[in-house]
Amino acid sequence: MSPHHLNPSTAQATVIIDELIRCGLREVVISPGSRSAPLAMEFHRRAELGDVRLSVRIDERSTAFLALGLAKASREPVAIVCTSGTAAAHFHAAVIEADESGVPLLVLTADRPPELRGTGANQTIDQLKLYGPAVRWFCEVGVPEDGTSSTGYWRSMVARAWGLASGSAGGAAGAVHLNLALRDPLVPGVADAEIDAGLGGRADGGPWTRFWPVARIGWTERGLIVCGDGDYDPAPLLELAEQASWPVLAEPSSNARVGRRALSAYQYLIGDAGFMAGHRPDVIVSAGRPGLSRGQLALLRGPSTRHVVLAAGPARWSDPARTATDVVNGVRLEGRPASGTSRWLEGWLDADSAVRRAVDEALDAGGDELSEPRLARDLAAALPDGALLWAASSLPIRDLDAHLAPRSGLRILASRGASGIDGLVSSATGAALAHQAAGGGPAVALLGDLAMLHDSPGLWIGPDEPRPQLCLVVVNNDGGGIFSQLEQAAFPGPFERVFGTPHGTDLRKLAEAAAMRYSQINKAADLAQIALADGLTLAEYKSDRPGQAALRAALTRAAGKALRST
Repeated sequence: MSPHHLNPSTAQATVIIDELIRCGLREVVISPGSRSAPLAMEFHRRAELGDVRLSVRIDERSTAFLALGLAKASREPVAIVCTSGTAAAHFHAAVIEADESGVPLLVLTADRPPELRGTGANQTIDQLKLYGPAVRWFCEVGVPEDGTSSTGYWRSMVARAWGLASGSAGGAAGAVHLNLALRDPLVPGVADAEIDAGLGGRADGGPWTRFWPVARIGWTERGLIVCGDGDYDPAPLLELAEQASWPVLAEPSSNARVGRRALSAYQYLIGDAGFMAGHRPDVIVSAGRPGLSRGQLALLRGPSTRHVVLAAGPARWSDPARTATDVVNGVRLEGRPASGTSRWLEGWLDADSAVRRAVDEALDAGGDELSEPRLARDLAAALPDGALLWAASSLPIRDLDAHLAPRSGLRILASRGASGIDGLVSSATGAALAHQAAGGGPAVALLGDLAMLHDSPGLWIGPDEPRPQLCLVVVNNDGGGIFSQLEQAAFPGPFERVFGTPHGTDLRKLAEAAAMRYSQINKAADLAQIALADGLTLAEYKSDRPGQAALRAALTRAAGKALRST
């Protein structure tokens, strides 16, 4: 029976418990309660099938310490389940002991849904992060809305919880807390009597995500390397791409867009449904924090694709599409033929080259006339080896991603952790100071006008404070240009005021107030002088949001036409 035949709470409990068993759960201890009924009934069902051993205790403190003993002796995670309210508080002492002793526990607390919290509803307390720092991880699982759309999320979440509790994901073993807000009905209906425990799990019966020191990948021609933002050494990934003859799809701030396998127009390729219909990979190896476009996330969500994620450190990895099949510290390729060409790689490279030519021709059609995408492309190309380029989080980094040619010698940084536009002037200043203190060359920041204004206090530097050689290149389209690429632009009534947010600021006067040099960028040739500016400089390029949005749409059409012609 598929999940949509189950009520949401039963479906969630069924999927979560099935994934726990796939991960290796063999012991569960339960205390009675009403709100936890979906979990209790499903664990009872799976115990009757022989999949787990079930123990029941009437007191939650005894429940938790029984599980602690089971887990300490077996060195395997044990699940404990309770209802909402003070029942969960009675787990706390055992959770603390698990933290101090490194004992793996999976704490599943049932909770009231959000609409009942803070209302005086019976048996309701604040259970969010109830155990504080005593757990390795806390997850507010969220209210189940239906039984189909969330199965990938639930399974990915459980696999992460297992990895962190057991220590197999890196770090010490300990307790993990999953808080499940469950709505009525809390028991299966008559039609739910026979439940298929598969419910969207891996076809081989294994866990959603496995954790390995090193993943062995049997070679397939149809593989991709995806390099997201992050401070990691891309050399092993580029070596893997060379060995496997796989394309490299590298975001600018990965600093991995180098070499003959790296693509410069890949965002146009993965955003084209026709191209991707014939270019679904069998394997994706990703590193860093990918996610600059919806096309990139759609690529990672591809069906029947093995997705190997390189961990960023103990218990840290990025899986925004929740499709990781393996989380590893390294990759070993096996079975690669000693010789022979790869039609798969040639197909990607040929498509990338054709799209790059078409898009560049469109960008250069106006002679020396600039546009926002061309400015990003030409600025990155004009900077000398040893330079630093700081890119803002909205359109600047995306324009770089779509148009940056593969090159070495340029270091690109961006605040992609939370992807905010705040503090970018100060962050770029700090990065430039450190870069140049280490013997690096000139530094440039590519910012939008809102990012510039958001951190304009960063321009005010005291006379005795160190100043870097840094040019702030500000693309001023008088507002939030990225919103013109999103669905909000289809609502002209509220769009300009609450999304476009024009401000009318004179950036020349702002530079004068901060005692900075100011220049205006009017044509492509002006970019050659950017890196030569002394001290702290503001260089402004004025553009218009509607015109740039139309240009980007035209570039996408040109890319699509080029792909259909290859």
